[in-house]
Amino acid sequence: MNAIAGDGGESRTKRQRLAQELRRLRDISGISGRDLAQRIGISQSKVSRIESGSVIPSLPEVTAWGDAVDAAPETRESLADLTQAAFTEVHTWRAALQRQAHLQDEIREQEDQAHLVRVFQPTLIPGLLQTAEYARRVFTLFDPPYSEGDLSMAVAARLQRQLALYEETRNFEFLITEAALRCRPGPVKLLLAQLDRIASLSTLENVRIGLIPHNREALVCPPHGFTVYEGDDSPADAYVEVEITHVRLTANDTDDIAIYLRQWSLLRQMAIFGDEAREFLSMVSDDVRAAVR
Repeated sequence: MNAIAGDGGESRTKRQRLAQELRRLRDISGISGRDLAQRIGISQSKVSRIESGSVIPSLPEVTAWGDAVDAAPETRESLADLTQAAFTEVHTWRAALQRQAHLQDEIREQEDQAHLVRVFQPTLIPGLLQTAEYARRVFTLFDPPYSEGDLSMAVAARLQRQLALYEETRNFEFLITEAALRCRPGPVKLLLAQLDRIASLSTLENVRIGLIPHNREALVCPPHGFTVYEGDDSPADAYVEVEITHVRLTANDTDDIAIYLRQWSLLRQMAIFGDEAREFLSMVSDDVRAAVR
């Protein structure tokens, strides 16, 4: 087998390059996905997820893949380097938005491939829970700003993502701080409508919403929000995305993911759920109304 082909452009992530190269090598070898899975000792569905880029294989799995397709030594070395590089990726917002008007469709694909999505948000209401007007106001705060046409497309695409909340086979968990609940990117009526929506969505069987009041003793203080995506074979198929001002960081390394899962566990201990959370939302709404009287 030949060494790895060119990357075909900087817009492709290391994860995508690895996935496409593994698929290319399997196709050239003539081995089916089922046969390859048996030789490596993983499920056929995981082979599919690896080749789609939704899961990054471990280095031993990539080594076994190279053995199964009889890859040349230089190809195996290149695969190992690419695998190591794929475990942490950094994508600047500026570069991403130069390639497309918005990122909502890309995020929806990630959510569609996950069995469980966990979102911690300390500053804003998570996008999957936002009303249309709240989303529009948030998008207007972005730097660099959206054009008017791109802004409308981004809002519509964010609302399209939210249809997944009503699929009973999908699972979503949210942890939201009181600061995020009280953040007001528009008039009071905007925030009141947003709080009502959170209360309504919290009644869905497959959606679990936890709220973290100010008066709870802190067990952990993450400096930013994060999202954990888990596949059917979680936690093996998990990865984490962290959004900061100028970049989006993707963490795929098992040890790094474990840090975020530990933080999630501690944050969940600080949160309130169910009827208690809905009562808290009502209290916040009353406070918001009283502040403008």
